[in-house]
Amino acid sequence: MNILSNDNYTSRRSCALSSKGMVASSQYLATQAGLKILAKGGNAADAAITTAACLQVTQPCSTGLGGDCFVLYYDCASGKIAALNGSGRAGKRLTIERMKKAGFSERIAVDSAHTVTIPGAPAAWVDFHSRFGELPMSVVLEPAIALAEEGFPVAQYTALWWQEGVKDQLSKHRHGHELTIDNRGPEPGELIHLPNLANSLKILAEEGKEPFYQGRIAEKVIEAVNEAGGDLITDDFAEHRSTWVEPIGIEFKGNTVWECPPNGQGLAALIALNVVKHLELAERDSVVRYHQLIEAMRIGFADAAAYICDPEFGDIPLSNLLSEAYGKERASTLNLNNMTVPSPGLFENPGAAGTDTVYFCTADQHGNTCSFINSNFMGFGSGIVPEGCGYSLQNRGHGFVLEEGHPNALEPGKRPYHTIIPGMITNMDGSLFSAFGVMGGMMQPQGHLQVVVGLLHDQLDPQGALDAPRFQLAEGFPDGAVMLENPLQGEISKGLEKRKHSIQITSGRDRHLFGLGQVIMRRKSGNHNVYWGGSDSRGDGCVLGL
Repeated sequence: MNILSNDNYTSRRSCALSSKGMVASSQYLATQAGLKILAKGGNAADAAITTAACLQVTQPCSTGLGGDCFVLYYDCASGKIAALNGSGRAGKRLTIERMKKAGFSERIAVDSAHTVTIPGAPAAWVDFHSRFGELPMSVVLEPAIALAEEGFPVAQYTALWWQEGVKDQLSKHRHGHELTIDNRGPEPGELIHLPNLANSLKILAEEGKEPFYQGRIAEKVIEAVNEAGGDLITDDFAEHRSTWVEPIGIEFKGNTVWECPPNGQGLAALIALNVVKHLELAERDSVVRYHQLIEAMRIGFADAAAYICDPEFGDIPLSNLLSEAYGKERASTLNLNNMTVPSPGLFENPGAAGTDTVYFCTADQHGNTCSFINSNFMGFGSGIVPEGCGYSLQNRGHGFVLEEGHPNALEPGKRPYHTIIPGMITNMDGSLFSAFGVMGGMMQPQGHLQVVVGLLHDQLDPQGALDAPRFQLAEGFPDGAVMLENPLQGEISKGLEKRKHSIQITSGRDRHLFGLGQVIMRRKSGNHNVYWGGSDSRGDGCVLGL
């Protein structure tokens, strides 16, 4: 990256810089809390759990103990990236036949209690901390407990989402009031206290994950879901487990871009990047450049829809999908003059028989770096709140399809297609280049593609790569309309329309639809690590260094 390039002065703000540690998240108070844990001697893993827990408190309309998470962790001692899949599975009684009889056709309705899969976050937080954390869990969770008990002022965008979530989700369930102020969502800047959530966090700090899967918290969750019309049983929780997996990656511009493997959709981003690497990219901010990236992303989504599933229920042809030959073949199909609707690549798949998330990253003075994403899926998820627990349960089961023989078909004990994906980039020698992520449903792989191209091809600094205007294929459909940020209205939008893209211009408060991202990049200054951090200007977040 050419630090002095004029392209790195086009953003409205500069990067944060630090040599002792850094945290970037979507909420200021969570970023600040993670930084305090680093100052106490905690490492990047400790700071990540603190940040995750504080985001559960300050942004419960997006994330929390009732959701799932995925983690990439660069361990400086080994020079390796560890990947943790913290997503939950469908209950044993959930079948396609039963859902069809209940009146569902293609998918389970987003507001059905049957969409509640087993929350993976509590187990994943503990399992991740057990492997890499250094400070006691009681210390790591203390800042979040204090925020929940003492109260905090709600940020602007968060207040908007919270109010909408109370109206559309929490108000429909008996204990939804636990996340409200007198049965309404908080106003921007208004203080809110969440004592029941504080108690749940205390249980996690003092007793670990067991109460959430084999004790009183699990019982409360089962009671709440079944009261709302679902059908979960104790074995569904007792058999839950996090899984350590091998990350997947491709070479791009002399670096390696890493994602968690399926059931997450990081594969879609890598497939698109694998196409882009075989193109002669047009100049930045040109119609042709946007057309090339959009068409590559259409291919990524076409393959993702065909192949991504729970790998425990079917083999996914990863080596074929990420091969040099396949990327080159797919790139050769791009028409620079017209939009095309791609079909998925034809590989044997033996398995074939939302916008609300938080992403954050942390780094410590030693070089350990964490890329972490946690989500309820759609706002407050199902809107179901277990009595006395103070958090809502996800609706990830909506990610299954109700089609027999499809790789992502609903089955008992299976994990659905997941939208949430953390990212990392390493240098040619295996050392860390950056942690990065862009939250927001089907925008996530599209955000990954655009930020990675900005960082590695255009050599932008983290803030510049995040602030660059973005596109989004609506809902991730390979044949979908293209949403553009307002700065792209004019020559770019007209040029894309000439290439047969259906264009929608979006601005104002809907800017969050283009994803809210964070980046921490590591460079060397002599023998010292120097972190360059960026935080998306579209939301409430920030990046801070020690």
